[in-house]
Amino acid sequence: MTFRDAKATRRRILEHARRLFARQGFGAVTVKDVADAAGVSPNLITRYFGGKDGLFVAATRVEIPVSTVLDGDRSALGARLAASIVQRWFGAPGEDDPLLVLQRASGERPEAAEALAAFLDTNSLEPLHRFLRDSGLDDAEARSRAAAIDAFVLGVSTRRRVLRSELGDPADLQAWLSTTIQRLADG
Repeated sequence: MTFRDAKATRRRILEHARRLFARQGFGAVTVKDVADAAGVSPNLITRYFGGKDGLFVAATRVEIPVSTVLDGDRSALGARLAASIVQRWFGAPGEDDPLLVLQRASGERPEAAEALAAFLDTNSLEPLHRFLRDSGLDDAEARSRAAAIDAFVLGVSTRRRVLRSELGDPADLQAWLSTTIQRLADG
């Protein structure tokens, strides 16, 4: 008798889907590709996710623990953000990072671009704006600095991760990000 673990199967499908979407993009990946990589029938993908679009949505759910990065004084914001960014880029899940998958797909799928923009607004821009405002900046200045930091990090991420430039040495990258983000935060 074979014991079937639906949660483990679903998780395995998502892991392979993230990896394939990250490497090949949404358009090049088929349900069969994901099913073959995960060692399951394509019918399971339809059952669990409703098809390729549902699988993509599930594979690109992103979580960033921004509250821990924003705990502390503004004078060390650059160091905290840089450490978090470098950890995400160099640590697990690496190529399977749902944020990277969503970022890469945003050029070919309007809904991916909208999902990325909404995610960044909710999980990056607005919390950063509130943090800067609560640190003593007036609302307009806090919003402007938050937008600059958000655009800078997204630009570096796009250049170094999506366009596949070399990320470089993690310590050097973290130091550069830390200094630049802090300058943007301080104005």
